[in-house]
Amino acid sequence: MTADTVNAAPWRRLLFALNALVAWAGLALSFGLTVLGTYPSENTDPTMLGNPEQGVIGRVLDFFTYFTHWSNIIVAVVMTMLAINPTRNSFWFRVVRLDALLMITVTGIIYNAILAANAKNQGLEVLSNFLEHVATPALTFAIWLVAGPRGWINWRTIWAALIIPIVWLVWALARGAVIDAYPYGFLNVAAYGYPTVLLNVLYIIIMAIILCLIFWGLDWVVRKMVPEKETN
Repeated sequence: MTADTVNAAPWRRLLFALNALVAWAGLALSFGLTVLGTYPSENTDPTMLGNPEQGVIGRVLDFFTYFTHWSNIIVAVVMTMLAINPTRNSFWFRVVRLDALLMITVTGIIYNAILAANAKNQGLEVLSNFLEHVATPALTFAIWLVAGPRGWINWRTIWAALIIPIVWLVWALARGAVIDAYPYGFLNVAAYGYPTVLLNVLYIIIMAIILCLIFWGLDWVVRKMVPEKETN
């Protein structure tokens, strides 16, 4: 049995499709609520995104400035691609597969450990928030652990996987410098200055690398536990 045959197993495709569906559902609901302005922002801090007086364009730009949405978009796209063609394999696809796992895990950890306590969700926001910050992170990790693909993580993919998060950081900080408002407190240059924010960024990058190494180790363990023909 070849690795392509194993990866194309129907149950794997179903898991990838489920992962994609949950991610798309969270994004669609959240984006719809954002465009419609269904729940006006209660933000009172002018240095944070969510100005309650801005129009639809400002709300949409804010939507695409949150790391949460970047990570969910990457998960949705990558898992859709795997559901369509589970034998897809190239260096850069391995990189974005790791990005999907890494970024959504960071989203889940930071939100639930730091941001959840101050969240003020209401109505359908409760559901969209659950899908994006809890369900998709947990499901993405669990499905990667069960269905892989295996053997895709190494130093090259780890370093390359930092590109998209760094692009997001540059975008968030550059937009913040223009509008003087930032998506998260740990990036709030207006409140804390660049030295503190850049130090926070360094901590996050170190955490990302550590997470990648943990994923690499877990991948190695799973490959050792499962017969060779089951790995990629």
